[in-house]
Amino acid sequence: MSIKTRTFNVLNPATGEQIAEVADGTAEDATRAVTTAAEALRAWAATPPRARAEVLRRCYELVVADTDRLAGLICAENGKSVADARAEVGYAAEFFRWFSEEAVRPEGSYGEAPAGGARTIVTHRPVGVAALVTPWNFPAAMATRKIAPALAAGCTVVLKPAAETPLTALAVARLLTEAGVPDGVVNLVPTTDPQGVVSTWLADARVRKVSFTGSTGVGRALLRQAADRVLNTSMELGGNAPFVVTADADLDAALEGAMIAKFRGGGQACTAANRFYVHSDVVAEFTDRFGAAVESLRVGPATDLDSQVGPMISERARDGIRTMVEAAVADGARVSHRSAAPANGWFYPATVLADVPADARILGEEIFGPVAPIVAWDDEEKLLELVNDTELGLAAYVYAGRLQDALRLAERIEAGMVGINRGIVSDPAAPFGGVKQSGIGREGAREGIREFQEPQYFSVDLT
Repeated sequence: MSIKTRTFNVLNPATGEQIAEVADGTAEDATRAVTTAAEALRAWAATPPRARAEVLRRCYELVVADTDRLAGLICAENGKSVADARAEVGYAAEFFRWFSEEAVRPEGSYGEAPAGGARTIVTHRPVGVAALVTPWNFPAAMATRKIAPALAAGCTVVLKPAAETPLTALAVARLLTEAGVPDGVVNLVPTTDPQGVVSTWLADARVRKVSFTGSTGVGRALLRQAADRVLNTSMELGGNAPFVVTADADLDAALEGAMIAKFRGGGQACTAANRFYVHSDVVAEFTDRFGAAVESLRVGPATDLDSQVGPMISERARDGIRTMVEAAVADGARVSHRSAAPANGWFYPATVLADVPADARILGEEIFGPVAPIVAWDDEEKLLELVNDTELGLAAYVYAGRLQDALRLAERIEAGMVGINRGIVSDPAAPFGGVKQSGIGREGAREGIREFQEPQYFSVDLT
């Protein structure tokens, strides 16, 4: 008797139509993936750093060469505009290039013990099998941002991509094989049972690392389970990024940065500007000019090559944003500007909310959509109270006329990353991560590879 593999459908959020059918992993599949990764670990960890680096460099080259196809998959399953999807592929590829270079830059130390008679040698070793859990909003980049440093460090991995967007991760995995990553080093388990799969991994003694990107609520739950095994964890969780504009800011630059920080990927990014604090001297001009730019945004499917903002990832997400906006209006805000949007599909119009009260509920929520609430401010101390009055602290943006003022403000903002007079903070060469309940650990930069390594020291007797 044959056993039929369980599958699930992948939908296009622009149309709601099925675009693919993918094998639906189970807890048993999760265990098999760990077994495969554990069997491959010793050989991969023993592979010389230069050899690992060359494989990662080939991964970079193959991803770049396959930009059109990967971007097409992102457009189809995530709904991003073509421009946003192509930008993501380029960003995703850079993690392979960066960590191919970091793989051959080991850190260590050698020195005399303070009491004499011995020498201390410090090195770093791969942590082991790593469980990676990635979200739907950057299906290529979130996978490569975890896979690349893990492989550079000598770890093997099991990866659960988001059920909404498994196709891009599967395509990247095929490119890894083509680049020379040995069988068993990278193992994917797409599933509609994320709790069952990830819980299986966290309970498996062979898994020594979990790296998760997603909501703060899910992150808390994973941390509770990870605590039972004292598991090495990295968490990149939710954001509520403030976007601050001072009275003397260059408004042209601030407006350009605001459009990028808010509407890239339709606002469905943890680093997206979530609440705008604009000085009362310039709030009217900023709102009018920002609103005019928002009204001109083209919201539509990626099949329309002129589209700049795609659909929300699901009907539920779209309806949730609508509910937030209605609550903000009930709290005293007004819809000052709004773009057009298709009636079909899971689209929400790009929207500006003006006259938002400082205590409006929407300012305490991660919108994850193309809605920009604007609050006027006068007093800097009160501004900082409002900006920091959140349990989250991932990203922030500051636009000011004097760099000294911008840095002074940035240093008092409780966020792991601050864009100063620019609307983008992400860079593979910089440590990505937040403070407070926005996460633990960093991705990218030298810190990124250290998340997948553990220090070990040898005390050598010379007497």
